[in-house]
Amino acid sequence: MKIEFVGAASGPAAVAVLAFEGKKLAGPAAHWDKASGGALGRAIAAGRFTGAKGQSLVLQGLAGVEASHLALIGAGKPGDFDDLALENAAASAYGAVKMSGAKTLCIDVSDLSAEQAARAGFAVRLGAYRFDKYRTTQKPEAKPSVKHVEIATGDPSAAGKAFKPLSAIADAVVFARDLVSEPSNVLHPEEYAKRCKSLEKLGLEVEVLGEKEMTKLGMGSLLCVGQGSRRESHMVVMRWNGDKKSKDAPVAFIGKGVTFDTGGISIKPADGMEDMKFDMGGSAAVVGLMHALAGRKAKVNAVGLVGLVENMPDGNAIKPGDVVTSMSGQTVEVINTDAEGRLVLADVLWYAQDRFKPRYMIDLATLTGAMIIALGHDYAGCFSNDDKLSGLIIDASKKVGEHMWPMPLTPLYEKQIESEIADVKNTGGRPGGSITAALFLQKFVNGVPWAHLDIAPTAWRKNTTNPVAPQGASGYGVRLLDRLVADNFES
Repeated sequence: MKIEFVGAASGPAAVAVLAFEGKKLAGPAAHWDKASGGALGRAIAAGRFTGAKGQSLVLQGLAGVEASHLALIGAGKPGDFDDLALENAAASAYGAVKMSGAKTLCIDVSDLSAEQAARAGFAVRLGAYRFDKYRTTQKPEAKPSVKHVEIATGDPSAAGKAFKPLSAIADAVVFARDLVSEPSNVLHPEEYAKRCKSLEKLGLEVEVLGEKEMTKLGMGSLLCVGQGSRRESHMVVMRWNGDKKSKDAPVAFIGKGVTFDTGGISIKPADGMEDMKFDMGGSAAVVGLMHALAGRKAKVNAVGLVGLVENMPDGNAIKPGDVVTSMSGQTVEVINTDAEGRLVLADVLWYAQDRFKPRYMIDLATLTGAMIIALGHDYAGCFSNDDKLSGLIIDASKKVGEHMWPMPLTPLYEKQIESEIADVKNTGGRPGGSITAALFLQKFVNGVPWAHLDIAPTAWRKNTTNPVAPQGASGYGVRLLDRLVADNFES
């Protein structure tokens, strides 16, 4: 998608303008209403368009205007018009005309600031995402016609400058969405590691550890998950040293990267199993974050670590009742092989705190179906041993519209994961399943300020109404973590 900042709409492009709820047409909307001989006002009077958030009204073939289409986009109440409302409106403008046949869309926000114009372009980049890599027979009329988006602003140069860091974040979100969208026969652990390695071109330092190296480290918890797969497991370590003068310890981000999860011997039901290609959504968020930090040259030292495995059933697969030894030395009784993500994270968390001595650790994982039962599909859950860190994460989530809810991390549930033959068992059953999973992970944190983000509800969206995050892979976590870093950890 080509985004361009211009002084005014030109040519037979489709034009979109914003209208506010309970307010007369003003600014660009009033200008285009006058140019069209009052067509927008008459259309509003004849219908149900009120300017509410998410509404759109598209007219075409109007006399007196060169625009092929004229779209009125609801921006909501004027008092609620913040960055997120602007993003929603800009992405909605693209969505309203993307299938119209118009090749160019001009979103006229010439009455807004250059920074707001840049954010409108950012929203279109995210809202226009499609994963069409494997579609070969789709008819042209089934594809979006809009290929070029102009943002009309009073200061195109300033808008272009403000757009650069936002464009870097958009690139990172798209990279993460592509990772989650790929089928698992393409994105297996080895290929995933190669794609991480490709980010060295941005300035990241990327190290890939294979099974030989992880065996020497004693990472029996991670390695047991991939025993049943013919694909070798990997751990990828990505470092961004953007503040070479800083003596502070880095911030560490850890992601679960199960490239496909059959459940192993505790095999999942067939219905819906195809969705388990997105069980690496937490790792994609971490990779996307590192992409964003490097892309916008963030002044921070950060490390991203992802454990990449494939959970398959065969004669060599880990079995319920088996006991494995983690890198920490703690033994784990595997009660259910479908509770595998926490086994991966256990060793990566320990490795991260042992090697890098981070000031904070944050892990992301599509960890439990119980999180979906608890919160539905609009919120992810935040578990933390540090109230300050939890507060910073939730604050960042509100600013970017990636919703997060604080969850309890209480020893009252510890008894559920006590094992009769090992130090801990990997699941405590259905009651409080997300809580007991977080308590399991906490045993491998070793006292470092830490948060666990269970993003099972939000990594893959179906029937979404959010125009900035279309159907499918959401890239959830990239923007949240980037904002967290920008607000709190950059020099």
